[in-house]
Amino acid sequence: MTTTPAPVYGGRYELRNQIARGGTAQVYLARDLLLDRPVALKVLFPELSLDHSFVERFRREAQAAANLMHPNIVQVFDWGESERTYFIVMEYIDGEPLSSIIRTQAPLGGPQAASIASDIAKALSYAHRHGVVHRDVKPGNVLITADGQVKVTDFGIARAIGTDEQVTQTGLVMGTATYFSPEQAQGLAVDARSDVYALGVVLYEMLTGRPPFTGETPVAIAYQHVREQPPAPRTLNPAIPAALEAIVLQAMAKLPAERYVSADEMKADLDRFVHGQTVLATPPRAGSTGPVTTVIASAGGGAHGPDTSVVDAVDGAGPPRRERSTTPWWVASGLLLVVAIGLVAWFGGRSLGYFGGKSSFVVPTVTGESAPTAESTLTGKGLLYKVTSVQPTGTDIAKAGKVKSQAPAPPKTVTSGSTVHLVVWGTPPPATVPSVFGQPLQTAENNLKQAGFVPVVKTFTATNVSQQQGSIYRQNPRGSASAPKGSRVTIYMASGSKLVKVPSVSGDTVVAATSALTRAGFNVVVSPTQQLSATVPATDVLSTTPAADSQQPPGQTISLTISKGSVNVPSVIGDTVSQAEAAVTQAGLTYRTAIDNSATPSQVGLVMSTSPKAGTPVAAGFQVVLFVGASNGSTSTSTSTSTSTTTTTSTIPGSSTTSSTTPGSQQSSNSPPS
Repeated sequence: MTTTPAPVYGGRYELRNQIARGGTAQVYLARDLLLDRPVALKVLFPELSLDHSFVERFRREAQAAANLMHPNIVQVFDWGESERTYFIVMEYIDGEPLSSIIRTQAPLGGPQAASIASDIAKALSYAHRHGVVHRDVKPGNVLITADGQVKVTDFGIARAIGTDEQVTQTGLVMGTATYFSPEQAQGLAVDARSDVYALGVVLYEMLTGRPPFTGETPVAIAYQHVREQPPAPRTLNPAIPAALEAIVLQAMAKLPAERYVSADEMKADLDRFVHGQTVLATPPRAGSTGPVTTVIASAGGGAHGPDTSVVDAVDGAGPPRRERSTTPWWVASGLLLVVAIGLVAWFGGRSLGYFGGKSSFVVPTVTGESAPTAESTLTGKGLLYKVTSVQPTGTDIAKAGKVKSQAPAPPKTVTSGSTVHLVVWGTPPPATVPSVFGQPLQTAENNLKQAGFVPVVKTFTATNVSQQQGSIYRQNPRGSASAPKGSRVTIYMASGSKLVKVPSVSGDTVVAATSALTRAGFNVVVSPTQQLSATVPATDVLSTTPAADSQQPPGQTISLTISKGSVNVPSVIGDTVSQAEAAVTQAGLTYRTAIDNSATPSQVGLVMSTSPKAGTPVAAGFQVVLFVGASNGSTSTSTSTSTSTTTTTSTIPGSSTTSSTTPGSQQSSNSPPS
C-alpha cells in the first residue's frame, strides 16, 4: 500500500491537518521543516488565487501583520506562492477561540471579561501606533491559550491608517456585520475608534452571552448598528457592575467622537475597573446617532463567513408619505434615461475597447511595484502581461519580487488587449544567517549586510549581566538559520542597565543565597574569611558585600561572608585567675575581672562566677566578666585582653596577678552578678 506524502508548501512547510476554514482561505497545522517547529499555514483557495484583488488582499494581510511583533498579536513569519495558490505562515497558537469560550461559558464574570478585553485593547493599541487598523475585531479572531494569554489574529482586512489605498472596490465594506462600527456599516472612513467600537461589542457579548444586535440578514444587523441603541447590558445580566457597563456603552457610542479616543485609553479604564479604582467612562447621551446615509452590508461569503459584508443600501428615513400618482411622468423620464444610458454605454464602451472599438492610452508605470500590484494594475487597464524572472544580486536582493523593467514603458501608447512584458526580480537563494550574538551593534550590522541581509535594530533595557550595553543579545531569525538573501534580520540591542536591589540572604544556606542572588542578576563569590556569630548558625551566610537592600547594577559581584557559628562561655568557676583568663582567651573571647568580697577563705583568689554564665552562646570577641573571690577591703581591678593595652598590677588576697587594661575601659563595681 502506497502512502501519499503530505503536501509541502514553499519547499519548507509540510501540511499536517486542517484546523479552520474561512470564506477565502483554509488554515492548517503545518511543520516548518527548516526550523522544526509547528506553524499555522493559511492557504488561499486556489480558485481565488486567479483573482488579483484577492491575492492583493492576501499580500496586504501578510505585510500588515508581519510588522506587528507583540505578545498579544499572532506573529506572521512568512508568505509565498506554492501549489498554484498563495499562503501565509503564522505563529501556531494552541488555544481556544474566544467565540467558543463565550458559547460555552458566557456570561463571563466582570473581572475576567475586563481582563480579556484589556489584553485585546493592548494588542490593538500597539497595531494603531504602528499605523494599522484591524477592522474585523470579533471573538473568532481572539485566541486564549491554556495559561490565559490573549492573542489577536487575522489582520486580513487591515488597512494602514491615513492611506487612501484600498484593497476592495470603492464603497465596499469588509468586516463582520455583528461587530461593525456605524461608520464601517455606512462605508465611511474608519480609524482606530472603529476597532474600539468593535471591542465594545465583544465585551458586551462576553458579559451578556449575546451580541447587542441580531437579525436575519447582515443588512438588518448593520442597520441597527447605525440607527438603534443596544439594550443596556445590565438589563440582560444584572450582575454586571455599573462601572463596567459604563465602559461598554462609551466604547459603543454611535459617534466616534464620543467613544474612547484610543484603544490605549479604553485599556486604562478597564485596568482601573480590574484594580477596583473609579473608571472615567462617560456613556454617550441617549439618541446620539449622528448623520446616517447608507447602510452597506450583504449576505455574500467573504474572508470570515456568511456575515461578511457586500453591498446593499438601506434607507433609514422610514416609510414615505402617500402622494398623488406621478406614473406618466416617471415612465417618460425612464424611457429618456434608458436611451441616454444606452448611448453613453455604446460610445463609452467603444472608447474602452468594447463593441468592436479599441482604446488607446499611455501604458501605466509599474516599474518598482511588487509583481502582484503590477499585474493588478495592468489587468485593470485591460492589458495582458508576460513575466520573466531574473536572479537578483548585490544590493538588488532587497528588490526581490518587484518589477525590474517593463516593455513597452511610458510614454509609449498602447491599446486594450496589448501585452506588457515584465522583468521581475526573483526570490534570492537561501543563505545562512550569521550569528551576531554578543557583537557590538556596528559589527553586527556590517556582518549581516555582508551576508546579504537587511538588519533591523530594536533596543531594550538590559536587566542582567549577560545583556551588555551596546551589544546584541537576541536576533530573529537566529544564527545559523536559513533565510532568503535580502530578507530582514531583527537584532535586539541592550541600551543600558537598571539598578537592582541586593536580596537579603543572611541566615540562608550558601546554595540558597547563591540561587537568589543569581536570579537577581548578580555574580556570587564566597569570602575565605569566616566570622563567629551568636545568631547565625555555622556554615550559613552571615552577610553580603555590598550590603543587602543596596542598589547595584546587574552583574555586580556579591561576596558572601560565612558564619562560624557562636562560642559558648567556658566554665572557669573554681579556677585561678590565670587559668580562667587562659580558658577565656583560648575560646576567642575577651575578659575583665571584678572583686567578689563575699568569698570564704577557701575561695579567695579563685573565680566565683562569670557574666554571662558558663555555656551561654556569644559572638567572637565578646567580653566575659570574671568575678574573683577576695576578703573585705580588697581593691577591685578591671582586666581586658586587647591588641592595644596598658598593664597594671593588683593584689588580691591569696593571689598576685598582672592584668592588661584596655585604655578608656571602665572599672567594674565590686559586686558579683546576682
